[in-house]
Amino acid sequence: MFFTFDKIVLSMALLRFLSSSIEFTAAMLMLYFNRVDVAFKINAVLAMVGPTVLICVTTLGLVGLAGKVSIPGMVSIVTGVGLIFLGINRL
Repeated sequence: MFFTFDKIVLSMALLRFLSSSIEFTAAMLMLYFNRVDVAFKINAVLAMVGPTVLICVTTLGLVGLAGKVSIPGMVSIVTGVGLIFLGINRL
């Protein structure tokens, strides 16, 4: 069994479990309705869930690293996450 004592790590993992539960439920709904138009609408809602979870988990990680990473390192991490979103939006 996993023993997690760090509240930040536990919160990050719980957000990922929540995200995967939402994704699994959406997949089951797509199969249940068995229609392309409904599946497309469900997928559109999922497009908002993924980036939101990414931002929340990254923010928690940065809060946990706040005292351990230098200012230039923190700027590099934030810039990297920003570039991920820039790349996603350019597609």
